[in-house]
Amino acid sequence: MFADDLKVIANSSNYLAIEQDLHYLQHWEDSWLLRFNPSKCKVMHVQYNNNPLNQYTFNGVSLGTIGQEKDLGVLTCSSMQWDSNIKACIAKANRMIAWVTRNLILRDRQVMLSIYKTIIRPHLEYCTQLWSPVDAHGNWASIIELEKVQKRFTSMIDDLGLLPYSQRLEKLKLTTLAERRIRGDLIETFKIVNSIVDYGGSLFTHGRSGSNLLSRPSRSTSTDIKKIVNSFLPQRVIGYWNKLPTDVKCSESVDHFKARLEYHKNNCSHYDTETFWEVSTKIIDKIETESYLRNRIKHVEYLKSNPDVAKRKGINLYCSSEKNT
Repeated sequence: MFADDLKVIANSSNYLAIEQDLHYLQHWEDSWLLRFNPSKCKVMHVQYNNNPLNQYTFNGVSLGTIGQEKDLGVLTCSSMQWDSNIKACIAKANRMIAWVTRNLILRDRQVMLSIYKTIIRPHLEYCTQLWSPVDAHGNWASIIELEKVQKRFTSMIDDLGLLPYSQRLEKLKLTTLAERRIRGDLIETFKIVNSIVDYGGSLFTHGRSGSNLLSRPSRSTSTDIKKIVNSFLPQRVIGYWNKLPTDVKCSESVDHFKARLEYHKNNCSHYDTETFWEVSTKIIDKIETESYLRNRIKHVEYLKSNPDVAKRKGINLYCSSEKNT
């Protein structure tokens, strides 16, 4: 039996302190007779702040170095970028879509929507509070790739295959995945600032009003480090949180917060800007470009005339209204 799932997070510039921590772990395993497996122990050097890339040993075994590692289902890279994890999420979701395509003949709206929410979308939303890409330059490729999974699946549903993506979402009462991720950030923030969960209490700083959150300026002068810091939850959610009305932020429970958040979205003035649902408009504009809308009718007619092409693309041509007529 080996000890497992232990992580040591330390400042690489303090080499002696890390060596002392490793010495304590060796003493611990001698005391409890529960051994670590040095061959499976790895070191990940975060590639910032002039990391000296020190070499460490444990029980006389030199510890190997890795560039990425999956921990609790999330693929973490030494660069603190999440592209690999996002690609892995997309691959899992696409494999599930392929499984549905092979094994399910029925494409009824309610059945497909239940399948999507149950076994496909969770792969795209697992632990998004950690890796969700910010809607900014440099991240749009990842955001669109994630969105394409939902776009692909909704095109497989009866009566919806030939509709534009925005209309499919409206008929299915879905939002873009990016909007759902921001909504998830807001819900998680509400839990943390109201101490509903027992973690994250030090992540946020409250303003004088008590309900608004303050941004923490980065101490680093490195542009790359500032970009990474701003991509994490405590920074990326502040703008959206502070735009919420006080009655939403001061909800009595998580369920009340969700309900008031939805009410605020449905009744908000069109003149309000920087709202969390604006990201859906940006995504739709990037997917349904002018050239797409201009050529959509020709594309639909082409697919109807070439059902084999539609089948290869996974587009459902079935339309109940046309069949009834």
